[in-house]
Amino acid sequence: MANEYASLATIKEHLGVEASDTSRDSLLQQALAAASRGIDRDTGRRFWLDSSAVQRTFNPAGKTVCDTDGERLLVNDIGSAAGLVVETGSGGSFTAVTDYETAPDNALLDGRPVTALLRTSGSWGHGTTRVRVTARWGWPAVPDEVVQATLIQATRLYKRKDSPEGIIGSAEWGVRNLSRIDPDVYALVKHFVLPGFG
Repeated sequence: MANEYASLATIKEHLGVEASDTSRDSLLQQALAAASRGIDRDTGRRFWLDSSAVQRTFNPAGKTVCDTDGERLLVNDIGSAAGLVVETGSGGSFTAVTDYETAPDNALLDGRPVTALLRTSGSWGHGTTRVRVTARWGWPAVPDEVVQATLIQATRLYKRKDSPEGIIGSAEWGVRNLSRIDPDVYALVKHFVLPGFG
């Protein structure tokens, strides 16, 4: 398993499990993976960064926004400027594009991803034109809120084995049903949800 948003050591500390106790490592690792992928699905994005640049192709139709600055091509999250290459074309013929800016301004410096490519003069094309972007996709770093949400959700998933039928009991509060969505997880990740997704 890879690209979890919290480490095994951190969840063990979170649960009060000794670092030397490896008897639950497999279950905890599964819970971390499931919580991480659940956050990806719930937000419509992923927060881990590709280790090397990967090529993706976009159809500008329905992915461009025209405003006073120019024409923006909406793209998946780009987490690094290293290796960023933008080309337009169709079929097997593509030409490099250099007259673009990344948006929002200063996103990578602020620890946020680039989500659009702006052309202040010209357009991204229409019809059969495609835009090919080679980039390291994801976020520059996993946000603290996502790490905390992962720990909460992974702990919940790990402890689910002790709550058959979704019912949990305690001496102080009695028996109660677990809610479907942890309100703290939702509060931590709600502002990362892509518009129109969640």
